[in-house]
Amino acid sequence: MPSAEGFVQAYNAQAAVDIGSHLIVENHITQQTNDKQQIEPALERLNEIADRLGKPEGLLADAGYFSEDNVNRCEAEEITPYISDSRQRHNISLEERFKPPLPCPEDADALTAMVHRLQTAEGKAVYAMRKSTVETVFGIIKEVLGFRRFHLRGLDAAQGEWNLVCLAWNLKRMYALAS
Repeated sequence: MPSAEGFVQAYNAQAAVDIGSHLIVENHITQQTNDKQQIEPALERLNEIADRLGKPEGLLADAGYFSEDNVNRCEAEEITPYISDSRQRHNISLEERFKPPLPCPEDADALTAMVHRLQTAEGKAVYAMRKSTVETVFGIIKEVLGFRRFHLRGLDAAQGEWNLVCLAWNLKRMYALAS
């Protein structure tokens, strides 16, 4: 993968986190630097376990995952996408924060409808949950569990290591939920 030092052996760790429990329900790694291609493998794996965990109702993702293909894939699977179309500015004015969006066109495609959904009060509230779910999980994995880099080499070995890290997180989380 490209880095500031040139190309390095590295992996892009992915995780799907349940909003209610904060448990990791899907994880995988890739050597692709771009997250846009990671919605499809995540949805495929979630479909494989849907009989045990249920079908996701919605998908929250940051701007790195934004693409028309990802929005259409979610819609095709009857999953409501909440994928930011751009990086959100910090410290926006109160007027701008609470300004109601213009009505969504009746003939809007899936992409336009999703962008509009994110501008509504309900869409903003749903999307805001991303910051307290997946971002929290990755933050705790890095800072509390101390996992900042893979120690094993090779895609299969690194996937096994990521599986163990996610398992450790889930065990820690299940203990907290049971207490």
